[in-house]
Amino acid sequence: MGRNLGSSCRQCRREGEKLFLKGTRCFTHKCAVDRREYAPGQHGAKRPKLSNFGLQLREKQKVKRIYGLLERQFRNYFNNAAKTKGVTGTILLQSLERRLDSVLYQMGFGTSRAEARQMVSHGFVHVNGHRVNIASYLVRPNDEIELKFQNTGLKNVKENLEATQGRTLPAWLSVDKDHFKGKILRLPQREDIVYPVNEQLIVELYSR
Repeated sequence: MGRNLGSSCRQCRREGEKLFLKGTRCFTHKCAVDRREYAPGQHGAKRPKLSNFGLQLREKQKVKRIYGLLERQFRNYFNNAAKTKGVTGTILLQSLERRLDSVLYQMGFGTSRAEARQMVSHGFVHVNGHRVNIASYLVRPNDEIELKFQNTGLKNVKENLEATQGRTLPAWLSVDKDHFKGKILRLPQREDIVYPVNEQLIVELYSR
């Protein structure tokens, strides 16, 4: 599967805001967005006024980067959301939040979604007693998530839980940090998604 191998900090600078792609680094003085508040590249300091298409494109790129997706993956999520009864933009964000790597990040087991994705691929994550190594797995209400370790991983997860203890847990999740477990209480609602995202711009972009 393809991967985005570009600099995470460069992606945040391009969007002009923190996307929290580097975990705890984003909260320190080393954060590139705080140190250089302009886009990367030779002409990055000159931010032109964007057209409607430009605004729509930037919003799509921002959401793709938040969740670590490539264009084909993101387009598939949008197509599925468009086929589902309800508000397309809300269903799109709801599906992205339900990804297993995103859930682990929200629970604090990973300091970033990329780190949570790696935990899934290494086989540490079990859903309802079954090992799941697919980061895009969509969780459902009442699903129980547990991290199981053999020789590696335990120390790192403990450090992550300590580093993320100040993070607010979304109301649709519950976590037992002492036993490395979590549960999906319900589906996420739009008000549970606190990122500065205007999903309607994405719908308008794909509806052209």
